[in-house]
Amino acid sequence: MDIAAYVRDKAIRTKEAARVFGKLLSGVKNEALLKMAEALLAEAETLKHSNEKDVKSAEKKGLSAAMIDRLKLTDRRIGEMAQGLREVAALPDPVGEITRMWQRPNGMQVGRMRAPIGVIGIIYESRPNVTADATALCLKAGNAVILRCGSEALHSNSAIANILRSVLKDMDLPQDVVTYIELPNRDAVLEMLKLEEYIDLIIPRGGEGLIRAVVDNSKIPVIKHYKGVCHVYVDEEADLDMALAICFNAKVQRPGVCNAMETMLVHEKVAPAFLLMIGEKFRQAGVELFGCSHTQALLGEAKPIDENDFYKEYLDLRLNVRVVRDMDQAISHIETYGSHHTDSIVTKDYAKAMRFVREVDSASVMVNTSTRFSDGFQYGLGAEIGISTDKIHARGPMGLEELTCTKFIVLGNGQLRT
Repeated sequence: MDIAAYVRDKAIRTKEAARVFGKLLSGVKNEALLKMAEALLAEAETLKHSNEKDVKSAEKKGLSAAMIDRLKLTDRRIGEMAQGLREVAALPDPVGEITRMWQRPNGMQVGRMRAPIGVIGIIYESRPNVTADATALCLKAGNAVILRCGSEALHSNSAIANILRSVLKDMDLPQDVVTYIELPNRDAVLEMLKLEEYIDLIIPRGGEGLIRAVVDNSKIPVIKHYKGVCHVYVDEEADLDMALAICFNAKVQRPGVCNAMETMLVHEKVAPAFLLMIGEKFRQAGVELFGCSHTQALLGEAKPIDENDFYKEYLDLRLNVRVVRDMDQAISHIETYGSHHTDSIVTKDYAKAMRFVREVDSASVMVNTSTRFSDGFQYGLGAEIGISTDKIHARGPMGLEELTCTKFIVLGNGQLRT
């Protein structure tokens, strides 16, 4: 097979479909999303059967329990995918929104209007829900989407994409606004990244290795985050019961995702009491602890930590723990080792909380809550397409508005430039 020709043909047809779809009224787009939700639920058994092939293959390959968990499709997760489609359908359509309008001295009016980006390429690994989430957001924002998943979820994602495309066909809409690259070859990705005349934006979702490979090889603009090294800082003014619940949730509730806590920072004044409290809970949950010398003195089970460990995104039941002398050292640690993804402080001191919010340079900065809330759905954006740690165009969870660009509109009544 000529891989370059295969991918190029897919991209050309997607670009053509995008021109049609970008003009559709909100009601038509919403109807498509709602029908897609119903179709996923109706085909749940088919989806689980396809997913079972991927899970068995992953188990044979020896993938971690956390990675297999991300891969699995259950009735609940299929229901969540359907609900995500419904949530996006219910959101205001950003396309055509005039975000600002002002008048010049000559009477001419100048404004900015939201418009679709065009064709968005999503390159992702082992999470089947991304197929439905990405499609929902891209279509609602008037875009077409090219989906290319990793080999781990090939059967699952192919089944989901086919269901979504069948809805478009039944509605006499262009199916190619949802395009799925079925080739697992790395060459297919490399060819996709060359097609800047057909694809307007690339969003990679997966591990740091995948994202860096995409950035290194893409001729197309890329929105990304390399990894999620998220922190929770337990201040000396923290409610320790609250801190215990927040830190436990941030690490244990779902450790294999990018907004899980990877390092817990604890003020030295509360460390003796707090670490004994939470150490037992982590032990019961099977969390492997790596700690500084102060942490090890308080928690004998904590293993010695190397400085390089502070840069790691474990995506597993492993946690770094460091005792710090004050908030200055906590913020310095976050700036040195963090990934500018999500960081949280637990404190009753309002001034400290506001200082933390101002000074920590991350896409999401939180006070008295779990880093696990760094999520488009939890923020009320609908299902997110990803989280960006870039500072241009989009930062943080990316919802509908982040999948549009703006164009200037100018309204005159005969003005001429002199």
